Amino acid sequence: MRGFRALTHHVSKRCYAAAARRSKALTEAFEEPKPGHKKAPAAPLPPQNVQVSKLPNGLVIASLENYSPLCSVGVYVKAGSRYETVENQGVSHVLRLAASLTTKGASALRICRGVESLGGSLSVTSTRETIVYSVECLRDDLHTVAEFLADVTTAQEFRPWEVKDLTPRVKLDMVLAQQYPQIGVIEKLHEAAYKNALSNSLYCPEFSVGQVTPEQLLSFVENNFTTGRMALVGLGVKHSVLRQLGEGFLSGRSGPGAPGAKAVYRGGELRMQNNDSLVHALIACEGAVAGSAEANAFSVLQRILGAGPHVKRGSNSISKLSQGIAKATTQPFDASAFHSTYSDSGLFGVYTIAQADSAGEVIKAAIAQVMSLAEGNVTEADITRAKNQVKSEYLMSIETSEGLIEELGAQALATGSYQSPDAVLQSIDAVTHADVVNAAKKFLDSKKTMAASGHLISTPFVDEV
Repeated sequence: MRGFRALTHHVSKRCYAAAARRSKALTEAFEEPKPGHKKAPAAPLPPQNVQVSKLPNGLVIASLENYSPLCSVGVYVKAGSRYETVENQGVSHVLRLAASLTTKGASALRICRGVESLGGSLSVTSTRETIVYSVECLRDDLHTVAEFLADVTTAQEFRPWEVKDLTPRVKLDMVLAQQYPQIGVIEKLHEAAYKNALSNSLYCPEFSVGQVTPEQLLSFVENNFTTGRMALVGLGVKHSVLRQLGEGFLSGRSGPGAPGAKAVYRGGELRMQNNDSLVHALIACEGAVAGSAEANAFSVLQRILGAGPHVKRGSNSISKLSQGIAKATTQPFDASAFHSTYSDSGLFGVYTIAQADSAGEVIKAAIAQVMSLAEGNVTEADITRAKNQVKSEYLMSIETSEGLIEELGAQALATGSYQSPDAVLQSIDAVTHADVVNAAKKFLDSKKTMAASGHLISTPFVDEV
């Protein structure tokens, strides 16, 4: 009994002492600081760098721990529209809409309720080269939400009646796209520019609406959704945790996958005649591969010519295109340079919008401005200003979580590594006067592609500009 009392007395003293310490800490936390007294700041968390690794099955893992309570995770897959074939055109569009359908592990209702009950979100986007499945959730709920992410990326089922119900949504996407002439012109430019791969549209062709079958969807997934063609990226998550997710949830898709066809540039022209009084015209040449030094030169050239206004409702009056075209016509117009890069090709050109009767002189004046730059009529001040615009746009794009994880995923999927912002800025600064002039010369000397939409009575053909 004596020993028991002694033990009880010791435990009680220890508990009371702990309670007293907690009470004192709470009191100090809510007390007003005394004049002249400063509280010791909390120790800052050490900044982390982007970590990239590759699993034995080929899956690339990239992450950045930023200590945010909200984490973002995305699965990037080389399964964009360029990987469609003649037999399954439109399958990537339907696949994008099918992300919320029933899988082998969960029903559509369970996926929806499960993600929403945790305050998370699940979204799907696609480009010509990639399709991206991404989730956002609280850090503590990552493992649960990641299970749903794994279901929609590796356990698709594509039940026939659910796939059939997607047809109205496919049609709605097409109707919405038709309301914007810019989308139609860019789609037609790719169709005319390439023989294969990149010529495939982001949207389902009309003859394939309602014709894409569950078997085609499953075949496309089996050929492209493999670990050798995927990257798992995360923001606000430890790299070790992300590796465990990759090893656990995506291991069932091991393999290199089917190789995609290399894009073949050919050049050409597609004209969409209608009664629209505004003519949208886009003339381009084959540009540069994404991430190359030549692509940086084209980016600088784009800003010199004009990539759109930098002031809300501004006129972009300092751009070379606007200055040159304003001297050639008194009619209203809009003009900007177009630049798009891919893993094995790219497009660069000029985009003009003008009244039908003045479209020809606007287009020719835009081409004349590129010709002037190709002759060396560009100052170092113009190049410096353009470089600053490229750098600021890049830095602003990665300020947000969405932009940063997109950049992280794009680099991880394309190269299996990550180039820091400092390295990107250095590559932009390395662009010289000669590089810009050579880029302008390439546009003039290369075989061109043209897409135009509107009342084209005064719009020249591509061989006339």
